[in-house]
Amino acid sequence: MNTFASENQQDAIKAAIEQETSVVENVDAIPSEYMRTLVNGGKIENVSYKTKDYYGNGAEITKKANIYLPYGYSTEKKYNVLYLMHGIGGSESEWGMTGNASIVKRIMDNLIENGEIEPFIIVCPNGRSGKDFANTNSDFKSFYKFGQELRNDLIPFIDENYSTNTNRDGRAMAGLSMGGMQTINIGICESLDLISYFGAFSAAPTSYPASKVAGFINAKPEYPIHYFYNICGLEDNVAYGAAAAAAKSLPQYAPQFVEGKNFNWQEIHGGHTFNVWYLGFYNFARIAFSK
Repeated sequence: MNTFASENQQDAIKAAIEQETSVVENVDAIPSEYMRTLVNGGKIENVSYKTKDYYGNGAEITKKANIYLPYGYSTEKKYNVLYLMHGIGGSESEWGMTGNASIVKRIMDNLIENGEIEPFIIVCPNGRSGKDFANTNSDFKSFYKFGQELRNDLIPFIDENYSTNTNRDGRAMAGLSMGGMQTINIGICESLDLISYFGAFSAAPTSYPASKVAGFINAKPEYPIHYFYNICGLEDNVAYGAAAAAAKSLPQYAPQFVEGKNFNWQEIHGGHTFNVWYLGFYNFARIAFSK
């Protein structure tokens, strides 16, 4: 039995996407007013959850995550959730979600205050699924096991302890560098039944090439991707080649993608730095959950 989407299925998916309203246009710089610290802003919590050493012997371990809750968070409402991943040398705190000075928090607070987005929750976990997760120099191969932790432990913990939208349309995944790789290899290629919005910022080497990614997408037509946003710096000597190979030509292999509707590849001047990644976050935060 052929598990890939038929030509008629792909045409139907593409036609539906083309009829949707275009999303907001990406910008090349974050407007300065979105860096303001608001008095009535969201809050950041640090939580612990049980998971397993998926890279090792499967023993139970406890890990931490940083959680952004929007201002006015209430259990009377169901919130969408973005799982935001760090790079190879980082941890759950690499995105700076540790206090009021957080750029991610400031961007979110201002987008919500201006009525540009519906409030949503952000979860920043440690992407190493092994017992040595606290060691930033530990074996990078533990990053590739995160899909099991995401599915079996982290998402269930968040849905149990916070008031969340628990269907795939209410979840997004994005990340920088190694976290961008996880978004592609794990989010898109393993977790389409759980997540429908994706953002890869300077996706790291070892990201699957576009032809392989498309194979996973085309085999799951029942799980359309509502948006896949990508950004990379033109002077990024670490990731540009890998990121471009993974995503730039993806619409050629996955017919459901329509540039400007549910897919975007953005190039700007910059290296493998947070100047690119914070811009990526700003643009993606305005796109996620906009369907």
